[in-house]
Amino acid sequence: MDMNKALLTGETLLDRLRDPSVEMSFGDKLAASLQVTVLGVVIVVLALVLLYFAINIMEKLLQDPKKSAAKATEAQSVKAVTAEPSEDQESQQGANEQNYEELVAVITAAIAASLETSTHNIVVRNIVRSADTTPAWGKAGRAEQINQMHRI
Repeated sequence: MDMNKALLTGETLLDRLRDPSVEMSFGDKLAASLQVTVLGVVIVVLALVLLYFAINIMEKLLQDPKKSAAKATEAQSVKAVTAEPSEDQESQQGANEQNYEELVAVITAAIAASLETSTHNIVVRNIVRSADTTPAWGKAGRAEQINQMHRI
């Protein structure tokens, strides 16, 4: 009977859900809840789409044309420099080889010191850099522990 009265007065499910004194069946409550949920999701999606377009428009409006042109010329100059090897690159490769030899010497000395033996007894055949997967908070914690050890 209440349903017929609601239909005759033009009252919607949402209007009936708003008034706590109105008794509704479980199906009516479920339908009204679904309407509210769908309406909320639609509003959120529309707001996100508007924000997306607003951010894109602001990015294009606020972008400095001089900076974008400078980036393009910089990218072209980088391509030109990498295309032709120069004497600077050759000297840098020589310096890298010298640094590699120094690195081998340092690692050999460290191994010899930890094993308490002479460097003549150790042969370093291969050095492979391992990837450091330690997160930043882990590195910071270790550094803090080392600093606290040196204070004692």
